Amino acid sequence: MSAVLATGLASPQAAVSFFTDQLAYRTDPADLAADLLAGETAIVVIDTRSPAHYREAHIPGALSFPHRTMDAASTASLDRELVYVCYCDGIGCNGSTRGALKLAALGFKVKELIGGLHWWRQDGFAVATGEAPGRLLTGGSDCGC
Repeated sequence: MSAVLATGLASPQAAVSFFTDQLAYRTDPADLAADLLAGETAIVVIDTRSPAHYREAHIPGALSFPHRTMDAASTASLDRELVYVCYCDGIGCNGSTRGALKLAALGFKVKELIGGLHWWRQDGFAVATGEAPGRLLTGGSDCGC
């Protein structure tokens, strides 16, 4: 018996629904970089890690907003018409999930970045350092930081 098939197989219709839902909740570094490079104004990138980790390296243009500080008062000035893309270190970190959950519970539109900063770097995209958000200038090593 096939180990792959032993757990069952979804119908094509169920698979379409499942994968559509996955894309509604998550995005990947290439799509996020494409939007940043295009100057997309409908999204805001949120680094959910600590300020110290943000200063060490962050996605250019990202705002530092640690998930532990997210609540109704701290998010009051955020624009509810925008989509917030949350990220953390990567698959071994759940800060982006916690941040996205908090923002969604407060009524914000959110997505989570697959693989976080780790996959962002692995895909060859630039990082910014320091307290300023910076700006992504190219898909490679240049960063307007």
